[in-house]
Amino acid sequence: MSAVSWSLQKAMFAQLAADAGVKTELGDPPRIYDAPPSDAVYPYAVLGEGRASPLDGVDGGVEHEVRIGIFSRYQGRREVKRILDALYDALHEASFAVDGAHLVSSRFVFADVFARDAQGGFSGVARFRVVTQLM
Repeated sequence: MSAVSWSLQKAMFAQLAADAGVKTELGDPPRIYDAPPSDAVYPYAVLGEGRASPLDGVDGGVEHEVRIGIFSRYQGRREVKRILDALYDALHEASFAVDGAHLVSSRFVFADVFARDAQGGFSGVARFRVVTQLM
């Protein structure tokens, strides 16, 4: 992982936590976790798996793949899709500060929605490609 991965996660959390659409879907303050507590209130999001790799041809450039998981007990896909839309609006082509690096770009890559359990709960995942350049 790059030296800026933790700074990027904190910056993305701050960007999401400040977004009105995210607050509408996940509460105020929004229920966004690094690791959810055992008594987490639904729906919530988790700043999940990530990957960082050098960006060829860019001195200090790092390409980050960031996944955000969504967990819902709503009996259908609507809630997860609304949250995914809010995440997209907050992060796609967004500009935010990352300690120790310049944010080059933040782009949405894909989203998936899954039936999670026999009780009808759903989950989702959004993946973003973020490029930073070390300062």
